[in-house]
Amino acid sequence: MKPLRIACFVSGNGTLFEHIARKCLQKEIPATVVVVISSSSTAKALERAAALEIPAEVVRRGADESDDVYATRLLDTLRKYQVNFICLAGFLKLLPAQLIREYSGRVLNIHPALLPAFGGKGMYGRRVHEAVIDSGVRVSGATVHLVDEEFDHGPIVAQRAVFVHADDNPDTLAERVHAVEFDLYAQAVTWFAQSRVRIDGRKVTILPLYSK
Repeated sequence: MKPLRIACFVSGNGTLFEHIARKCLQKEIPATVVVVISSSSTAKALERAAALEIPAEVVRRGADESDDVYATRLLDTLRKYQVNFICLAGFLKLLPAQLIREYSGRVLNIHPALLPAFGGKGMYGRRVHEAVIDSGVRVSGATVHLVDEEFDHGPIVAQRAVFVHADDNPDTLAERVHAVEFDLYAQAVTWFAQSRVRIDGRKVTILPLYSK
């Protein structure tokens, strides 16, 4: 695989994007974040990108814009920066099917629960942790997965569990899940950068470092 040229898609604060970008800059991940694409012109992530001297583009979907037009604008932006891999980092929009098909197997996302539980449309941020606590389950965590045309549905690449404590509230659980998300996502991106990921339907295998 060619060296990864990553686009980070963001909608808000951008701490996850910044973590991945810094890992790349420090050569801990053998890849480069070449552009940040934001769905909002006021996202804090844009300031983080500027501080790291990483180009940023705001690509918002128009209220009456079709999937095809929106996909074309996104794809044009990706081609402009020669992007060959996408990391969703707090991006709250569903990507158009045309983009997902063109980048099949090369779009990653992280979800703050152990998929396939507690995922799907509308399940993000605090809502996920509220649902976990209300369900009474004893274990939650984070999931890195490939993106397909449904919310939180693509093949699972990596998961890490955290215990749900009896006295947890959504904020305390979120803090504990957040603590594992950054390293888990960075590890998954590293595997792709090292060409160690084999995808067979919904099964993802991580190959040894020097496997042929």
